Amino acid sequence: MAETAKHIIFKGRVQGIGFRFTALRVAGRYRLTGYVRNMPDGAVEMLAQGQAADIDDCISDIEESFADYVKETTINDVPADPKYTDFKITF
Repeated sequence: MAETAKHIIFKGRVQGIGFRFTALRVAGRYRLTGYVRNMPDGAVEMLAQGQAADIDDCISDIEESFADYVKETTINDVPADPKYTDFKITF
C-alpha cells in the first residue's frame, strides 16, 4: 500500500503538558515517520507519514489522550517526503 502523509495542527493548551513526547510515543506505536514540534503561536505542528488508517488512528489516540487540552485540530493531506525515515521531536 502506498504511503500517505498528513500535516496536523493541534490548537488549545497543548504546550507544556508532555504533548510532543506523547505524540512521539503514539507515532512509534503506529510506525509512522515525520515530526512533532511546538509552534511560536502556542500550537503544536505534526507531520505524520505512513498508512492512512495508522495516521488517522494516531491522531485519534492523541486527541483522546489530550481531550481536555486540544480545542481544534486541522488536518491536511500533503505529499509524502522520503527524507523522514523515523519520527522525532524537532524544534
